Amino acid sequence: MGYVAVKGGTNAIEASIERIKYERIKDMEVVSVETILSSMRLLVDQVMSEASLYSPYLAALAIKQAEGSMEEAVFLLRAHRSTLPRLYYSRTVDPYEMFVERRISASFKDIPGGQLLGATHDYTHRLLDFQLLSETKQDLENWLAQYSAEKLPRATRNEITHYPKVVEYLRAEGLFETYEADNTSPDDVTKYSLQFPASRSERLQILTRGQTGAITSLGYASLRGYGQVHPTVGEVRVGRLPIYVSLENSEMTDPEDDYYLGEIKVTEVESFVPVTKKKNTNEHEIEFEIGYGVCYGQNETKAIAMSILDQCLEHPEESFATHDEEFVLLHVDSVESTGFISHLKLPHYVTFQSKLDSVRRVKQGGTENES
Repeated sequence: MGYVAVKGGTNAIEASIERIKYERIKDMEVVSVETILSSMRLLVDQVMSEASLYSPYLAALAIKQAEGSMEEAVFLLRAHRSTLPRLYYSRTVDPYEMFVERRISASFKDIPGGQLLGATHDYTHRLLDFQLLSETKQDLENWLAQYSAEKLPRATRNEITHYPKVVEYLRAEGLFETYEADNTSPDDVTKYSLQFPASRSERLQILTRGQTGAITSLGYASLRGYGQVHPTVGEVRVGRLPIYVSLENSEMTDPEDDYYLGEIKVTEVESFVPVTKKKNTNEHEIEFEIGYGVCYGQNETKAIAMSILDQCLEHPEESFATHDEEFVLLHVDSVESTGFISHLKLPHYVTFQSKLDSVRRVKQGGTENES
């Protein structure tokens, strides 16, 4: 982890901590963890993704403790994660097993299984809803009762929960290459220091743990021209993936005998990137490659930006920072970057006074020479 401000007198630090609590509770309003869970789901999803710990309840607790500060909440949750034992490794999840809640494609109007808009702010008017100021629990109960009676039965009738992948139909036409499954164990960036050049598994882990704003900013920079990637979103999926584990030293080898632990909600993106390649005949032709993004919860902007950066880093290019894996991977981590910036608040008395003395000597020497 990065720097933490821990210097200072004991009494002053204790008083500062008490002041934090005072500022949080002085208006006598209690925000429960359950309230954060039910009304701030996208914020909870973002904290879980950047902390790389899937626990909505603990993420909501971190948000409450951090008074809504994303950086502090992620720091708290990562610190807690570092204390947890790793008992098992889950079976590799298969995106085809996702129970889809939202699924769209920007590449095709009609896709097998159809577009599923789901819950999203994409189609709202982005106007402040002042009716929320007078919203009551009774209003919520009435609306939910009406919605459940009118919409939910239709939504669940003959519902398709497993949707085919758009890219598979393009592969069937020979427009995308088909690769054999790579079952090599991924490198774990939480257990070993990152070394360059990084493996793709390391890059994807760091990007999915990266700060949403940083990932989005660098993906945007590449789109604007500070890079060579301008994809078309082939498919965005939001849904739940089942998690299974096999006990170590178990005689059970059939996947059907694995233990089901539950589901995690994820956002998955596959972007189609046109690239120009030279054929054996020395002619150039356009082919498509895939940029991949995935993160906890519903965070589509981050997953799309991640797919852009994934493709950028697959093609190193010195001319563009977004294609430099060392630049990207070392600057998107919220805990490291926030910690390093925050360390500037720590005492730097000795170093600054040394610089002041140097400047004074230079100034005095210049004055004497002028006289």
